[in-house]
Amino acid sequence: MFLEWDPAPIASASIGQVHRAITRDGRAVAVKVQYPGVDEAIGADLDSAGLVFKTMGLAFPGFEPGPMVDEIRARVVEELDYENEARNQQLFADWYRDHPFIHVPDVVPELSTARVLTSELAEGVRFEVMATWDQAERDLAAEAIYRFVFRSLYRLQAFNGDPHPGNYLFRPGGQVTFLDFGLVKHFTPGEIDVFGDMIRALVVDRDTARYRRIIEQIGLLAPGTPVSDEQVYDYFSHFYEFVLHDEVVTITPQWSTEVVSRFFEPNGPHGPVMKAANLPPSFVIIQRINLGLMAILGELAATANFRRIADELWPWVDGPPSTPMGEAEAAWLAARHGDPGTGTGTAAPAAR
Repeated sequence: MFLEWDPAPIASASIGQVHRAITRDGRAVAVKVQYPGVDEAIGADLDSAGLVFKTMGLAFPGFEPGPMVDEIRARVVEELDYENEARNQQLFADWYRDHPFIHVPDVVPELSTARVLTSELAEGVRFEVMATWDQAERDLAAEAIYRFVFRSLYRLQAFNGDPHPGNYLFRPGGQVTFLDFGLVKHFTPGEIDVFGDMIRALVVDRDTARYRRIIEQIGLLAPGTPVSDEQVYDYFSHFYEFVLHDEVVTITPQWSTEVVSRFFEPNGPHGPVMKAANLPPSFVIIQRINLGLMAILGELAATANFRRIADELWPWVDGPPSTPMGEAEAAWLAARHGDPGTGTGTAAPAAR
């Protein structure tokens, strides 16, 4: 099938590994090949995971494991299907085509199957190398990742749910190539509206009572939970802390560690809210932002005015560019997608 094939993999993960190759028409490509039998093994793992999550219900009385397990199973089964991944990857590649600093490799469909995914070969250094660059370069890389995640979520209404250091390639100047689109969650306009309502209530209007009503309506917190609005704010505001104020902040490893502790320490100071909290299906994958993306930004000590960047990306604000990268992205949006405010055109309509 290929003119040349490098038998030594350039990357490996839990369900497959990647090889360099040259196509018969001379194109350099990366070929991801799934391990034989991995689908059966993961099926057994998912059965075990269901038991684990049911046990968690003993420590977290508000947690309903059934819908969460079903959501995880659906997404993981999709991840095993490289044809599905190819469609997701090409969706992102087409939408971000000619972007000034975000790159997604094109799929080579004629050399891809349900167990083999061939893409154009991308260049760049791995995360551990980029992390040794000076802070200015690390901040540019962090801003690119942040913009990719939230631009995709709010404008494309899709989230690449595996924010992992191994899924990026970096070049100087904030140039980032995004790899691995096996775990992609597509959201409905209604789900995006809910995310926006939550942000407007807690971050923009500082209306904790309204925020509480929203999360009760969607099942994130049981109605009538015996905790005060102040306790609700103290628990949930940490997840929005870096965009609460119009100021330059640094996301630290300590902050990221605190995010994790709020999920998994039921006997800590936030235990009353945590024990009553639930995780609706639409929030299962989105929590990877808190547990994955913010851990990466914390490791980079990412420094920026994230509130102003968020204002650019939130459809209900459509703020002006706040950084040089924002100016470059606004010009690209205007040229490729028409209205630089909505960022739509080839994508689904943005939530309003």
